[in-house]
Amino acid sequence: MHGNSGYDAGALLERFGRVFAGAEAVVSPSASCVGFVRERSSGGPPVYELSEFLVDVLGVEDVGASFPHRVTLHPTCHSIRALGVGDRPERLLRAVRGIDLVELGEHAECCGFGGTFAVKNADVSIAMLGDKLRHVLDTRAEVCTAVDTSCLMHIGGALRRQRAGVRVMHVAEILAAQE
Repeated sequence: MHGNSGYDAGALLERFGRVFAGAEAVVSPSASCVGFVRERSSGGPPVYELSEFLVDVLGVEDVGASFPHRVTLHPTCHSIRALGVGDRPERLLRAVRGIDLVELGEHAECCGFGGTFAVKNADVSIAMLGDKLRHVLDTRAEVCTAVDTSCLMHIGGALRRQRAGVRVMHVAEILAAQE
């Protein structure tokens, strides 16, 4: 958040480096955090977003999950633009038993969160969120998923306020499911 707001995040990056100095790899369930660290950090262990680590490093697409629900995937801006995660989250979800994965219309459009963008540009953020919600609701999904909890918080809050009946879950939660 500090870097996203334009503040010097050097001390935080230095601490990150110290904390994970002996690690073989760092895996995060947040594409935006991974993008920030990769963009600004030099040295240290490799940092991966969860779906990158599972697919590219471990060579796993089927984690043995079972989730018999209608789900739509919101590919987050940082996963698309900063990391180039591509279809890795979708490939992992398609291997989940029982899932009905439905494509989100205009899926590459931003949800409007963008960290402090949502605070500094609230009107624009809300308009972007409205567009995203329409697309989510058009899928008739029970669950909207993503690889960034910040986007899910933004989308989920609006869905709850509208009592839309759609819940949000991180991709990791679905990959851990045994329903």
